[in-house]
Amino acid sequence: MRMLIKLFLSFAYVGAFTFGGGYSMLPMFKRVIVEKNSWLTDLEMTDFFSVSQCLPGVIAVNSSVFVGYRQKKLPGSIAAALGVAFPSIVIILALAALITNFASYPIVQSAFAGIRVCVGALILKTVVDLWKQAIVDKLALAIFAAVFLVSFLTSLPIALLIAAAGVSGIVISALRKGGAK
Repeated sequence: MRMLIKLFLSFAYVGAFTFGGGYSMLPMFKRVIVEKNSWLTDLEMTDFFSVSQCLPGVIAVNSSVFVGYRQKKLPGSIAAALGVAFPSIVIILALAALITNFASYPIVQSAFAGIRVCVGALILKTVVDLWKQAIVDKLALAIFAAVFLVSFLTSLPIALLIAAAGVSGIVISALRKGGAK
């Protein structure tokens, strides 16, 4: 029971103090999950986060479910998911009650402009962190470049790009192992 409470509170902390969605949460996830609690390694967290992006639903909730399951199976998943979602629900309800009355005020619009800039910086930091862990050689860079270009030049579904990148990783790994024999 103690671990379930710790999962809930840890993810509630992440949910309460990160803004802008799943990508901006990654630095806080890393701090809480990897550095503070040692529930995952950096690489495991990147893997869980990557898979969470591919699944339907909110990245933060998906990631919390993976981590919670890793710690305490189904009860851990539930505790972590409720923890990460709880602050958002409370904050959104409070803001919904206030924002309709104050959204047109210049100070509120200025605050949102500042928050957007901050979220952009957090997303950029996340991209740099993911880059360091994902782009480990020329082949990884080639997969990155191909997916990046195809995503801008076509309207292929993102799930198809992710699947193609996954298959590419499997093929490259198999070719490397075959060449090592």
